[in-house]
Amino acid sequence: MASQPKAEELASAQAAEPAFDADGRPVGHLPVAQLVRMSLYWFGISTVWAGILDIVNGRLQFTDLVPKGGEGIGAFQIAVLGTVIAIAVQPIVGTISDYTITRWGRRKPYIFIGSTLDLIFLWGVASSNAIPAIAAFVALLQFSSNFSQGPFQGYVPDLVPARQVGLASGLIGLFQGLGNVFGYVVAAVAVALSSTDPNAFFYGTMALGAVEFLTMLSVVVKVDEGQRTKPRNGRSWVSILRETWAGDLLREHSFLWLVGSRFFVLVGAAFYPNFSTFYLAQSFGMNSDQTGQTKLILLAVVAVCIVLAVLPASRLSDRVGRKKVIYGSCVFGAVGLCMGALAPAVPITIAGAAVFGASAGSFLAVDWALISEIIPKASSGRFMGISNVATAAAGTFALAIGAAGIMDTVNGWLGYGAGPRAAFGFGAVCYLIGAAMLLPVVERRREPQPPRPSVPPEPSVPPEPSLPPEPASAPTPLPA
Repeated sequence: MASQPKAEELASAQAAEPAFDADGRPVGHLPVAQLVRMSLYWFGISTVWAGILDIVNGRLQFTDLVPKGGEGIGAFQIAVLGTVIAIAVQPIVGTISDYTITRWGRRKPYIFIGSTLDLIFLWGVASSNAIPAIAAFVALLQFSSNFSQGPFQGYVPDLVPARQVGLASGLIGLFQGLGNVFGYVVAAVAVALSSTDPNAFFYGTMALGAVEFLTMLSVVVKVDEGQRTKPRNGRSWVSILRETWAGDLLREHSFLWLVGSRFFVLVGAAFYPNFSTFYLAQSFGMNSDQTGQTKLILLAVVAVCIVLAVLPASRLSDRVGRKKVIYGSCVFGAVGLCMGALAPAVPITIAGAAVFGASAGSFLAVDWALISEIIPKASSGRFMGISNVATAAAGTFALAIGAAGIMDTVNGWLGYGAGPRAAFGFGAVCYLIGAAMLLPVVERRREPQPPRPSVPPEPSVPPEPSLPPEPASAPTPLPA
C-alpha cells in the first residue's frame, strides 16, 4: 500500500513535465514572468552598448581626444577592432554552447562569465585617456559581451513555443529599445555634467556595467533553460568549431538574405542615436551642456514612441506577417532620418525622432520573431550567433562610411556642421536597401507539424457463412 502514493506522485510529476517537439523545443505554455526575465537581460546588454558608444562619442567631441574635424575617424578607430572580434566570437561560442553540458545548463556559464568580464573591461574604457587604450578595452569588451550574447540568443528558439514567439519578440524588442534609450540617457547626463565634473564620463561608464550585471542575475538565477543538449555523437570540439561556418549554411537562403537585410536596417538605425551628439554639437552649434539637455528631450520622445509601437507591431505581425511590418518600419526610419537631415530647427528634429522611434519599436518587435521562425532549432546558438554579424558590423560600418567617410569629408567640403546631415541622408538610403533585401526571404515557420493521430484500419469482417436453405414447410391447414 505504501508504494501506491509514490506511484501516484511519480505519475503526477511526469504529467507536469513539459512536452517537447521533434526539435526539442517545448510546446507547453511558457509563463509570462519567464519571458520577462529573459527579455530583461536584453535591457542590460542594450544599455551597455548604447551608452558606452555614446559616452565615447561625447569624449571625442568635448575632451580633445582628437582634433576638431577628426571625430568620425576617431570613433571608427575605437570601434573597428572590436567589431572583428564580435563577428568571430559570437557564432563560435554560440555553436559550442549548443553542445555544452554543465550543472547550470548549456547557456548560463557563458552568460555569467561574459557579464562579469564586462565590468572589468568597462573600468578599463572609463580609466583610459588615449585612443589606442580606449580601442583596446572596447575590443576586450566586445569579446566578453559576445561571449555571453552568443549563447543567450539561443533562448528564444530553445524555450519559447511557436504560439508565443510573437509575444516573446515583442518583449525583447521593448526591453532592447528601453535599454538603448536608458544607455543614451546615461550618456547624455554624463555629457551634460562633464563641463563641471571631470569624472562624469567615468561614473556614467561604470553605471552601465552595474545595470547589465543586475539584469544578468535575473537570467542566471531564475530562468529554467529546460532544453536538452545537442548530442556530439563522438565528434571532437575542433570539428564542432568548424561547424560554425560549414557549407550547410549556404543552403539557408532565407536566413542569409535576412542577415543582409538586418545589416542595412541596423546601419540606418545606428545614425540617429549614435550621431546625435555630433549632430547637435556640429549642426546646431551646441556646447556640451546644451547637447546633453537636448539629447534628453530627443531620447524621451524616442522612448515613448518605442513603447507605443512595440506591442501593437508584434500583434499586427501575427496577423499580417513579419515582413510587412518590417517594410513599414523601414519606410518610417527613412522618413525620420530625412527629417533630421533637413531640419532647420530643433523642433523638426524632435518630430523626426518621434517617427524614428516608431520605426525602431516596430522593427525590434518583429525582428526576433522572424529569425527564430526560420532557423533550424537544434542549432539555435549557432544561427543566432551568425545573425549577430549584422548587429556587430552595422555600427562600425555606420562609423566607417557615415562618420569617417561622409561626415568628416562633407564637413571639410561644405563647412563644419553639414557632415552629420549628410550622414543622416545616407542612413535613410540604408533603410531602403534593407527593405529591398528582405524581398527574397521566405516567411515560414520551421516548427514541425504535429503528427496526425494514427487511425487503425477497420478490421475486416468475414462474410457471414451462407446458411443452407430451409426445407419447405408443409402448408398450414386451415381451421375447420
